[in-house]
Amino acid sequence: MDRKKFIKTGILAGAGFYFLNTDLFKAMQPKTGLQEKEITDAPILIIGSGYGGAVSALRLCEAGKKVVMLEMGLNWEKSGIPFSNMLKPGKSAAWLKKKTIAPFMNIFSLTPFTGTLDRMDFEHINIWVGRGVGGGSLVNGGMAVTPKESYFKEVFPDLDANKFYNTYFPLVHKELKVNVIGEQFLKDCPYYKFTRVGEAEAHKAGFKTIRVPNVYDFQYMEKEYKNEVPRSAFNTEVIYGNNHGKNSLDKTYLKKALDTGNLEILDLHCVDNIKLNEDKTYTLNVQQTDTSGTVVADKVFNCTKLILAAGTMGTLKLLLKSNAVNNFPIHEQIGKSWGNNGNFMTGRNWVKPLSGGTGAKQSTIPVGGIDNWEDKEHPFFTEIAPLPMGMDVATALYLLINRVDKKGEVSYDSINKKLSLNWDQSNTTKMRENADYFIKKMNRANGGTRSHFLFNNGFGADVCYHPLGGCVLGKATNEYGKLNNHDNLYVLDGSLIPGTIGVNPFVTITAIAEYCIENLIRQNEFA
Repeated sequence: MDRKKFIKTGILAGAGFYFLNTDLFKAMQPKTGLQEKEITDAPILIIGSGYGGAVSALRLCEAGKKVVMLEMGLNWEKSGIPFSNMLKPGKSAAWLKKKTIAPFMNIFSLTPFTGTLDRMDFEHINIWVGRGVGGGSLVNGGMAVTPKESYFKEVFPDLDANKFYNTYFPLVHKELKVNVIGEQFLKDCPYYKFTRVGEAEAHKAGFKTIRVPNVYDFQYMEKEYKNEVPRSAFNTEVIYGNNHGKNSLDKTYLKKALDTGNLEILDLHCVDNIKLNEDKTYTLNVQQTDTSGTVVADKVFNCTKLILAAGTMGTLKLLLKSNAVNNFPIHEQIGKSWGNNGNFMTGRNWVKPLSGGTGAKQSTIPVGGIDNWEDKEHPFFTEIAPLPMGMDVATALYLLINRVDKKGEVSYDSINKKLSLNWDQSNTTKMRENADYFIKKMNRANGGTRSHFLFNNGFGADVCYHPLGGCVLGKATNEYGKLNNHDNLYVLDGSLIPGTIGVNPFVTITAIAEYCIENLIRQNEFA
């Protein structure tokens, strides 16, 4: 990678080139005046270190390519700053906020810091995203769910489903270190009472449950239960990051990519906009910040090949903003077919209050789900979610994942300089009906009430953990993620999935990235 320095950009009337470069001239400049702008040439550049970016980096590095990765968040492993738990939020809790922004219990004040969890607020929906080297893998619950093959075929009719289920999904499970909790441990562990209660009540109501794999190391979990190793899942760590036990991307794909010696990750580097050059290369305007969010350097990166893997919302913002400010060419499908993956939060109160409720101690790692996908009238998958509040609140929490029959659209508001999302209650009508059906059926069979304690009227229609779409594979891109109207730009993240996949999406995002980068390399796109 070649690094060059821009000469100072100001023009001093009557001064010649020699004087501009003398020590005397430099000493005369005020600290708030002219600054150097660093230019970096990187043949292959990846924006974002989440699932798509991590896969792309590893496969390109294995092919002997030098790769530079820009990540707006912090490299937590190098920082030495521990992740905080849900009951005692610290530095890692939120991205430059003065108060915690988790879905619940936002009673904690914070000093603005480049933390792991961010929230993008729109009129009818709030979207939570991860920040840091590893992206969303740092803050999700680790549920490694493979979508139903029938629904995968419906969502991606042009993909070879057999190849995905026989090759890419097994590959992803291996690379992400997916494993399953031991049934005896689950039966005996007091931290999983919420799961046992949830499954028993689901069965009583006539629902089918499934065991859900995870990237959390369950052998480690058994040791932490015995206090043989430091606790993480049993220390209310999840949404602000896990200090131990969880195989996030910094411990899997990214670690392997770094071990090749071909990857350089630059953290706290936020790409502001992209320009397309006449020779079909790209110029990126980038701001480097410190951990308080203060810009410490304005930089320019030039690259021949560019991979956008900034997450659904990050990638869409870059494309749409660059179009608005730089006349950056984008396809007409950019921003369309956006969805929340059918995310809909709900809950029940007064769950087994006379027999210990759902448990005072709860693991933060979910391992159970309710599969109602084959119900033609009310198809959904539901995560039996933990609610670790340090006491028994006799509350069951559920994240429903539904079909998204009515998609939304993302655009860029040039006046307010932010993303705009065309999404309202009409997009979630069927999701609300499914949640209402589910809660009523559970309460009729088991007792309990709809959870007004957590949500307005018992429903969390504005909660989104899984934004998908806006740059759909085969529509806004070719069949391998190459952006239409571009020769050297590729999109490899959740924006390729048209708004819904029926389960927690990161396994699918990773598998699609594996499929795309394999074929792009095979076609000598990065030669």
